[in-house]
Amino acid sequence: MVTHNVNRRDSIKTLAALGAVAASPFAFAQKPITVGVIYVGPRDDYGYNQAQAEAAAMLKKMPGVKVVEEENVPETAAVQKSMTGMVAQDGASLVFPTSFGYFDPHMLAVAAKFPEARFAHCGGMWTEGKHPKNTASYFGYIDECQYLNGVIAGHMSKSGKIGFVAAKPIPQVLRNINAFTLGARSVKPGITTSVIFTGDWSMPVKEAEATNSLADQGVDVFTMHVDGPKVVVETAAKRGKMVCGYHASQAKLAPNAYLTGAEWNWLTAYTTFLEAARSGKPHPNFIRGGLKEGYVKMSAYGPMVTDAAKKQADGVKAQMVAGKFDIFKGPLKDNKGGVVAAAGKSFKQTDLELEKMNYLVEGVMGSI
Repeated sequence: MVTHNVNRRDSIKTLAALGAVAASPFAFAQKPITVGVIYVGPRDDYGYNQAQAEAAAMLKKMPGVKVVEEENVPETAAVQKSMTGMVAQDGASLVFPTSFGYFDPHMLAVAAKFPEARFAHCGGMWTEGKHPKNTASYFGYIDECQYLNGVIAGHMSKSGKIGFVAAKPIPQVLRNINAFTLGARSVKPGITTSVIFTGDWSMPVKEAEATNSLADQGVDVFTMHVDGPKVVVETAAKRGKMVCGYHASQAKLAPNAYLTGAEWNWLTAYTTFLEAARSGKPHPNFIRGGLKEGYVKMSAYGPMVTDAAKKQADGVKAQMVAGKFDIFKGPLKDNKGGVVAAAGKSFKQTDLELEKMNYLVEGVMGSI
């Protein structure tokens, strides 16, 4: 996680310079601030958007914080209009455009027009010297939770076939598929993960078709990386299969099929940006965190999860929180036989190579 410090002398200079515009939300922490949040889908999708909306709902409860929201905004020039309106009409000085496709060119274009406002994007790769200082990227190491999902799936699968319904083969998605597979194979080395890419973040019909197709192939434990996991969860449950959730908890959708899940805790990131904005500190341009930092969390275990599965997953989780567990370490091959990590090589979560992932690991049935 990147932090910035401002010394006392610089703080005094900054406050003096802001004297003429004391109404600025950056001048004093107690001054009110308007925050904009934009979602690519509905806020109650049991998934990606809901996880962001849950954090926004917590911001609304904070003194002096006003939140303006817009949902179902596509990853097109439409989001530029939404961001422009939030800043120019609503007075937002901190904006969270939350979907992957909002970053380039959309957020970057609007940020250039409003240098006094701050923008924080979920998942994009902010780069020093390339991107504006009033823009930022936040994300969490949710592959830690997907690895734990895999550990549970490995214990619970009877067929030795687990499934992953994914939207697009971008690095964050591939990282989750690979972590899920590695977690499962740590329990059963011969287990395989069958992957189907639907082509977009919200494709309910294709998600249902993919789930049914994988079930027909013998897959008995599912997880996913789509915006709204509801369809996959409910379809798998109807087929008598088990599910590990994603983004938020889907347990109440299928209480007898839900094993556990990988959840976001975006309030941690939101408050980091909010506190910097209200106190006039530099915009934290690139922040990341995992289980240890409180950016991600696991769903509660479902009633069918065995004690052995819980024990192993809890043990690995404790190592992750202690910073003593690396998901991606050698010897590791991709599913085409190429070596991606030699014996003795390991990648820490902060290694930017992981955010450029362009392969599927051994054991994954699928291609990108």
